[in-house]
Amino acid sequence: MKKIGFLSFGHWSPSPQSGTRSGADALLQSIDLAVAAEELGADGAYYRVHHFARQLASPFPLLAAAGAKTRRIELGTAVIDMRYENPLYMAEDAGAADLIAGGRLQLGISRGSPEQVIDGWRHFGYVPEEGKSDADMARRHSEIFLDLLRGEGFAQPNPRPMFPNPPGLLRLEPFSAGLRDRIWWGAATDATAVWAAKLGMNLQSSTLKFDESGEPLHVQQAKQIRAYRAAWKEAGHTREPRVSVSRSIFALVNDMDRAYFGGSEGEDHFGYIEPEKRAVFGRTYADEPDKLAEQLKEDEAIAEADTLLLTVPNQLGVDYNAHVLESILKHVAPALGWR
Repeated sequence: MKKIGFLSFGHWSPSPQSGTRSGADALLQSIDLAVAAEELGADGAYYRVHHFARQLASPFPLLAAAGAKTRRIELGTAVIDMRYENPLYMAEDAGAADLIAGGRLQLGISRGSPEQVIDGWRHFGYVPEEGKSDADMARRHSEIFLDLLRGEGFAQPNPRPMFPNPPGLLRLEPFSAGLRDRIWWGAATDATAVWAAKLGMNLQSSTLKFDESGEPLHVQQAKQIRAYRAAWKEAGHTREPRVSVSRSIFALVNDMDRAYFGGSEGEDHFGYIEPEKRAVFGRTYADEPDKLAEQLKEDEAIAEADTLLLTVPNQLGVDYNAHVLESILKHVAPALGWR
C-alpha cells in the first residue's frame, strides 16, 4: 500500500491558452482539486510555494480553506522556503490551519529552490548572520519552528495582563498537538536528508536532486532514502518516519492524454539550477497503463517511499487534473499493489 497525492505548483498565466489565468483562479482551483482528489480516494493535496512568481505563494490561507472544504485528505506543502519565514508567526499560522483541518497538515519545509529574484528573502527582512549562508539561515529558522511546535512555554507573562493567563511561561497559540511529527524536510542532498533524520523530520525528495554520483534520479534518491532511514534509526526516534517522492506520471487512456503527453521524453536530464551545482532532473512517465506499471516497477525510489506525489499540470483545469489522478488510481496503482 502506498499513499498517493498530487503536488501543484499553482501556475497561472493570463494567456488565453491557460485554464488558470489569475491568482484567484490558482487558489480557488487548488481548493477544488483537493475536494475532487478526496472524492476520488486520493490521499494527499500538496502545494508548492514560490515567491515573486505567478504561482502559489502564501500557503496557510490555502491550506486552511482546503481543510475547511475537505474531511479526510492530507493537506501539505512541498516545500515552504524557510529563508523567507518568521518561525514564530509561521507556528501560529500552521497551528491555526492544522486545527481547522482537524490535524491533517503535512508541512514540507526546506531551504527552497532558486527564486525569481536575487536574494528575495532580503526583501522579507531576513539576512544571514555574519559568516553564515542563506542555507544556514533556513536551517536555523527551521530549528526554531520545530522547537515552537513542541508547545512548551518560553515567554514571561505580563504581571498585569489584559486577560487571565494560565500558570507558568506562555507558548504561542493556537497550539495543535501532533503537528511536530508531521513536518517534512525537502532534501536535495544526502547530507541534508541525514540532518533531517537527526531532527526527527519526515523526508521529501523531489523530481530533482543535486547530482552526487552521476546515476539516474531514482537510484540516487533510493540511496538518499536509505541513508536517511539509517540516520533516523541511529538517532533513536521512537516513531516510524515517512518518506515521499515526487514524479510526473501520466496514464495515456484517451486521445487528450496522448495529445498532451504522448511525446514526453522518457529519460532523466542533467543540468544546473544553481552555479556549480549539477542536478539530475527526473524523467516524465507517460504511457499506456499496463506499460506504465511495468516502467514504475523499476523505479527504486518509489519502491522505497511510502508516499508518492504526482505533479499535476494545473493550468489544464480541475476536471482534467482530476482525470489524471483518477487514471493513476484506477488503472495503474492496483497493478502495482499500491491499492
